[in-house]
Amino acid sequence: MTSLAVAFLADTLIGDPRWLPHPVRLFGAVASCVDRFRKRVGFDIALGILLALGLPAGVTCGSYAGLAWLRERDPRAAFAAEAFALYTCLAARSMAKYARAVEGALRAGDLPAARQAVGRIVGRQTAELDGAGVARAAVESVAESSVDGVLSPLFWAAVGVAWGVAAPAALAFKAVSTLDSMVGYRTGGYARFGWASARLDDLANWIPARLSIPLIAIASALTGHRPFAALRVGLRDGGRHPSPNAARSEAAFAGALGVALGGPMLRRGEVDDRPVLGAEGGVPAADTIRSSVDLMWVTSFLGLLCALAAHAALSS
Repeated sequence: MTSLAVAFLADTLIGDPRWLPHPVRLFGAVASCVDRFRKRVGFDIALGILLALGLPAGVTCGSYAGLAWLRERDPRAAFAAEAFALYTCLAARSMAKYARAVEGALRAGDLPAARQAVGRIVGRQTAELDGAGVARAAVESVAESSVDGVLSPLFWAAVGVAWGVAAPAALAFKAVSTLDSMVGYRTGGYARFGWASARLDDLANWIPARLSIPLIAIASALTGHRPFAALRVGLRDGGRHPSPNAARSEAAFAGALGVALGGPMLRRGEVDDRPVLGAEGGVPAADTIRSSVDLMWVTSFLGLLCALAAHAALSS
């Protein structure tokens, strides 16, 4: 069994327990430190570029050197370390857990709890959302996480196999993704500082986001949903978004599940007027969240199979 398969199995079984050390916390600490420094001295664009390029480069070099050192001394320890590093790059179990919490609150009729639960996985303001708005936000987050939380790390790990840097490549992607989530905003004080991080994240997710549409369509067929609608809506509406990637999987999920996603939302006190994806679809509900989680799991497993096939081809 490859380290990538072990990593996927570990994420499926245990997710991301709080007591376990996680590199994202280190990435976040570095980003916060640089952010505080630039607020004192300025140079937003220069420091933003330095952070966007320097953190992934440092992560790549550091993890490669550490794994190489381990391989010379204990190959089994190196395998375990590589599997652990890859495991920390995956987030399917965590997203499923948070989404199911939203679903449970909606089923219980506890809208305040549902708003609070969905607020943990979305960047928009949730205090005024109705039940459908809460469900829509949760499904969109599950759809987007299918790419940046699973398919993209798997993709970059598979690409890295060719140069013997599967784990470093996946960790570098995780660093890029973390920076985008922390500073990659188009508004406020981060428009200049976070520009480079946001653009690098766009580049890193470009191919996986587009590969997600056929994978979601296949997963739709396997889970009893609407594969042809997933393809049609994914290809039709996937480009209708300020981000070049975010709507690809969301549109495919909208088609697969037969619901409308997207639309205007309130983010950081400002209205973000986004287009509706799958406008012909119905209104999301608690059942839609459960279906979206099932769809994410099957899509993730298909992504793993593709990554393992690429691993075998590149290793031979």
